[in-house]
This record gives sequence, C-alpha cells and structure tokens, in this order.
Amino acid sequence: MTDATDVRRFDLVRKEDESGVSGTGVVAVGVEFPNGYVELQWLNDDGNDVDARMNGHASYPGGIEDAIRVHGHDGRTEIRWLD
Repeated sequence: MTDATDVRRFDLVRKEDESGVSGTGVVAVGVEFPNGYVELQWLNDDGNDVDARMNGHASYPGGIEDAIRVHGHDGRTEIRWLD
C-alpha cells in the first residue's frame, strides 16, 4: 500500500469445504486496513444451507497471515485481492 488511507478489499475463496460449514466459492469478503488489520464478513454460497446471518464477522489485528492461518484450510482457501 502506498497511502496511509488506502484499504485493500479481498474475497476469501474456498475451493473445497472440508468442514461442511461455509460452502465453496466466495465465502467471505474482507478488507485490509493500512495498519495491516483485517476484517472478514462471512457470506452464504448460492445454494448452500448455511445461514450467513449466523456466520457474522472475524477480526485479525495480526493481519492477513493470521486470517489465512485460521481460514486457509491447508491451501483449500485463497485470498483474491480486488484492490
């Protein structure tokens, strides 16, 4: 990031849902703030039985690496940067 006010948006894309909880495809959207802090908002995959209202959000003050460590599912989930 080049500016202290820039935020980067991303999609959390799951290729395989080993747990059966969040589905596949874009399962969450997120933003990385200039200080590295990351927020995720969970979504509901089309045709999935998951109630997105129950999924909520997750915060990662440690940054994108922390989010990937928790939600990466050993490479089954990737970050797709939009900005």
